[in-house]
Amino acid sequence: MRNCLVAQSGGPTVAINASLAGVIQGAIDSKEFYKVYGSINGVQGLLNSRLMDLTHKVETTPMFIELLKKSPSMYLGSCRYQLPDYKEDDTPYAYIFKKFDEYEIDAFFYIGGNDSMDTVDKLSKYALAIGSDIKIIGIPKTIDNDLCVTDHTPGYGSAAKYIASTLLEIGHDTSIYPINSVTIVEIMGRDAGWLTGAAALARNTYNDAPHLIYLPEVAFNKDEFIEDVKAAMDKYNNVVVAVSEGIKDADGNYISATNAVEDTFGHSQLSGTGKCLEYIIKENIQVKVRSVEINILQRSAAHMSSITDIGEAFRLGRHAVKCAIEGKTGIMVTSIRKNNEPYSIDMGETPVENVAGLVKHVPREWINERGNNVTQEFIDYAYPLILGEPVVKYQRGIPDYLDISHLFPNKFDN
Repeated sequence: MRNCLVAQSGGPTVAINASLAGVIQGAIDSKEFYKVYGSINGVQGLLNSRLMDLTHKVETTPMFIELLKKSPSMYLGSCRYQLPDYKEDDTPYAYIFKKFDEYEIDAFFYIGGNDSMDTVDKLSKYALAIGSDIKIIGIPKTIDNDLCVTDHTPGYGSAAKYIASTLLEIGHDTSIYPINSVTIVEIMGRDAGWLTGAAALARNTYNDAPHLIYLPEVAFNKDEFIEDVKAAMDKYNNVVVAVSEGIKDADGNYISATNAVEDTFGHSQLSGTGKCLEYIIKENIQVKVRSVEINILQRSAAHMSSITDIGEAFRLGRHAVKCAIEGKTGIMVTSIRKNNEPYSIDMGETPVENVAGLVKHVPREWINERGNNVTQEFIDYAYPLILGEPVVKYQRGIPDYLDISHLFPNKFDN
């Protein structure tokens, strides 16, 4: 028997550790691997020789797998490292595959979002070019839910649950005074509005908030926005607006991006959309207005996670191991929805090149004609993903998660 290696990359989610747990458990149960190694801080852990023995963790830490499934963020840490084209510079590739040989790695699992699938694609093509039989497999995660082919991504359901719960509570908060007010809630989503659309799940028999929803898939029109808010104020004392950080005007310019910077993958780092809309209302409508930015809060809110999300993330991790044992490589494992009622999915896979560098948008027909709300089709799609609540262990009144001190400077011990 040889070994396998797993790493995490990109932004944290509530469910990404459940996928990690699925890989570990699947590898151990398969009896096809002697050890499961984890790379600290993504592919950079390989480049910096920071690997840990996860099999040993399972053997020495009581309930390690169960604790890992319910701990948020990324137990192995993350990175934002972009591999160059190996045809132009194969130096990091040669070093990574040298480490694969050193640790006798047969399969490498990379859990992450779009940029991580780019890494899986590049490593897979390099392996093919040099004749390596190491299996390279991507496991999806992202709260943005913008990976193509798969029905949805682990992390989205829990983040959507957090957003919906928060919007419901904002609806309660803003309703107590008999005066007019507008509350703008800015929600993550640079290119796709899946997370912002989930705000609609806050609505119930007595709560209509959010009253307006704006996604990046529809061009934002300032004049129509002012009209929308005024119309909502005729019906409600307190208007709540959910808006994606990545909304753009008809020319494709980000509403908030007057001073946007880019990350290592060339993505605009956005903020201030809510504040921008706040100023628009202040200048055009005489009403009390405030803006709230829900930035990173939903990414690691395990106290409000979805058991559906956690369970599916774990299943995808196990399915990735199964695919590797079957000899598959250069793929991303996927969720395939079978039914909404009763909700069910199958596990599948797709060539990772069908995912890397692409974005899955909210279908235009799932957004109303005016572009200020989502339709029932969106709600029917998202609702099953937020269901169920895992039992979270508490200690001294706050959640008790796995120790991650190995991620702190000078604390790593392999």
